[in-house]
Amino acid sequence: MIVQLVGSASCPTCRELEAAVRRIMGEIGVAADIKKVTDPAGIMETGVVALPGLVIDGRVAASGRVPSAEELRRMLDADA
Repeated sequence: MIVQLVGSASCPTCRELEAAVRRIMGEIGVAADIKKVTDPAGIMETGVVALPGLVIDGRVAASGRVPSAEELRRMLDADA
């Protein structure tokens, strides 16, 4: 599984999403290649239209918000 965290270093909500994804992955024991996408060209390539964004295996899973812990569990388990 490839997880892309789309955002900017100065975005507190983006850091919140990263922490939540890492926490949930640890809780459910999912292994993934986590990549941060912060450059404007890279962000545009992902298809995310609002930050923060979460892309799992090339599919935009969330855009413009931090999903709840339960939503993240479903997203990460479904793609495991």
